[in-house]
Amino acid sequence: MKKTMMVLLAGTFSLAAAQALAADKVTLQLKWVTQAQFAGYYVAKDKGFYTDENLDVDIKPGGPDIAPEQVIAGGGADVIVDWMGGALAAREKGVPLVNIAQPYKKAGMELVCPKDGPIKTEKDFPGHTLGVWFFGNEYPFYAWMNKLGYSTEGGPDGVTVLKQSFDVQPLIQKQADCISVMTYNEYGQVLDAGYKPEDLIVFNYSAMGNDLLEDGLYALEDKLKDPAFEDRMVRFVRASMKGWKYATENPDEAAEIVVDNGGQDENHQKFMMGEVAKLIDNADGKLIPAAYERTEQALLDQKIITKKPEGAWTSAITDKAIQ
Repeated sequence: MKKTMMVLLAGTFSLAAAQALAADKVTLQLKWVTQAQFAGYYVAKDKGFYTDENLDVDIKPGGPDIAPEQVIAGGGADVIVDWMGGALAAREKGVPLVNIAQPYKKAGMELVCPKDGPIKTEKDFPGHTLGVWFFGNEYPFYAWMNKLGYSTEGGPDGVTVLKQSFDVQPLIQKQADCISVMTYNEYGQVLDAGYKPEDLIVFNYSAMGNDLLEDGLYALEDKLKDPAFEDRMVRFVRASMKGWKYATENPDEAAEIVVDNGGQDENHQKFMMGEVAKLIDNADGKLIPAAYERTEQALLDQKIITKKPEGAWTSAITDKAIQ
């Protein structure tokens, strides 16, 4: 009897090992470092949602010297997190990125200015210095300035653009009259620096109708033509959105999972997760066509892209993933 039981157990372990070896590998390249901005993916991995879909997912953090578009073009990732502006610009330059899901329904980008400073409204921008990040993050800002009709070359009738560091020092050190922040990240850092909400004037891109799509999931067009790869992406998106749903419903636990995976400062991650949840909405991952068209037109108007893209997004993945 003991021998039979040992044989059965051995068979069970062998089957489990075989299933683990058979899991389809997926490499996800993030746009930035490990933080609650990407909590849904870490939660999906931690909770076994990827395993349930027979996926072995490797999540690669980003950073200031990592361009997701270049990583996927070089074969270093199967799918990336990117802003639509960067993705469409890369597509026009020959990297055929396709948006396969859009977890973030709203943009988190804002411009904040001290209330005791010279800027009170958009009319006050000319003649002043405004900070913005680059590496693809500048596209929404430039589209907004273009919409207002302001030159970004400086002078009394235009704005001077400060290539902002990825922190709030330009505001604290008074290098800029206003700086760019994300609702879920640098805005919290501004408050940590001693400012109170009532001390700030906030220009929120979403509230102004100037938001461009952020943090979508992108894969290469030619790879999506392979039915096996498409199926892998369907399973990946389904598990990822399950992770996002869990993260938005359990923000503190999600923040702890992020910290366990290398995120810094648990209190800040909890703040971040609470704000990120407001941008995810119902966690279905489906792109809203009107939001895409608004983003595309803003990029065309600014000449960030010079021709209307074809096939830059697809609903095929989310249609199959989210029932």
